[in-house]
Amino acid sequence: MGIIKVENIRVFSYHGCLREETKIGSDYRVDLEVKADLQKSAKSDELNDTVDYVFLNKVVREEMDIPSKLLETVAKRILDRIFNEDALVKKATVSIGKLNPPIGGDVEVVTVKMTDKRKK
Repeated sequence: MGIIKVENIRVFSYHGCLREETKIGSDYRVDLEVKADLQKSAKSDELNDTVDYVFLNKVVREEMDIPSKLLETVAKRILDRIFNEDALVKKATVSIGKLNPPIGGDVEVVTVKMTDKRKK
């Protein structure tokens, strides 16, 4: 088993429960970690035998582009797509952080972290 991480994916999106959040948008940071068997790709040196981090970044960006009230909803969509579109992924964790959230006070980031495993 091995781990592939795509860290600090910076996106601008329109998530939130407040109307202002969905109009003006916010900056987000997304971190993704997937576990997969990387032994075959380590031997073959072929992209088809591993989890393509370009694909992972694409999934994050596309799902972050869909406005949602809750970051939990976005995280679940990202995880579901990864499992549906890449059979090599056995486990995945996604963290979505809203930078400078409008919650009153000096808060740098609020983060939602979710993990899921492939169903057998």
